[in-house]
Amino acid sequence: MEWMGTLFEQYGYLVLFLGLFAESLALPFPGELAMAISGHMSALGSFNILLVILYSYLGAIFGTIVTYYLGYKLGTPFFEKYGKFFFMNQERIVKVTKWFDKYGDKLILVSYYIPGLRHFTGYVSGILKVRLRTFILYNFTGGFLWTLTYVMIGNVFGQKIEQLLHVISQYSIAAIIVLVIGAGIVFLIKQNKAAIANWIRIRRKMRKAGNRAASRPVKPRS
Repeated sequence: MEWMGTLFEQYGYLVLFLGLFAESLALPFPGELAMAISGHMSALGSFNILLVILYSYLGAIFGTIVTYYLGYKLGTPFFEKYGKFFFMNQERIVKVTKWFDKYGDKLILVSYYIPGLRHFTGYVSGILKVRLRTFILYNFTGGFLWTLTYVMIGNVFGQKIEQLLHVISQYSIAAIIVLVIGAGIVFLIKQNKAAIANWIRIRRKMRKAGNRAASRPVKPRS
């Protein structure tokens, strides 16, 4: 994590855009870790959380648009011959294609959360000639939810980033849902501390007033 922090100190938000762009091309870059660390840095005041989300999102979707275009224009024969330079061998193309056959175009929406799939979804979407409008809808939506999830995990959970990423890699979608809900609850609590504290004080006063009323002796009627 130290080397990632050094990159952020030297190049700022550009690390997010270029890193997520490269990862979308199936090049090695720890996208989730980068977003989580930058999310944590936004909680510390070093980064603006909106810019962190924006740069991460733009890098991710621009990269997948490029891979879609390459897959669409070059087709299966090119990747069967030169795919090894993109980490796209024939076996991987067949595997991702089977996923599409089983789950349909909606696979694009959730592919960001599945390690080993999101890097190749754009290529295969293009190869299979998925409609551009459909690809953009699912890709843009899935990319936004993905970037928002990991940035907020870093923003809320901070130093426990590596442990959380390990859990996510093991339990994938189920862990994401639980962590997103947890992060959302913690975030809302942090943002509404004053209102929650005021509500608790009011409830305590009402309870005390009710207890005093119940403890008063009832005067007999004359």
